[in-house]
Amino acid sequence: MIRYFDAFAGIGGFRSAFERVGGFECVGYCEIDHHARKAYQTLYDTGGEVCYEDIRTVDTAAMPDFELLC
Repeated sequence: MIRYFDAFAGIGGFRSAFERVGGFECVGYCEIDHHARKAYQTLYDTGGEVCYEDIRTVDTAAMPDFELLC
């Protein structure tokens, strides 16, 4: 299982592809646009994942471990 962080997530284009392919686990995401973030949270089961509103304020030491940054 490849763990990934979905930066600038939008409404989840990368996530949608990864879910179709399989073998990927999202550990967190970041999206500044309120409407896109709400759509992302509606479309995907984001329970247990970290959510950041602004990539500029992310504390990288507190982020979960991941192998792939999208």
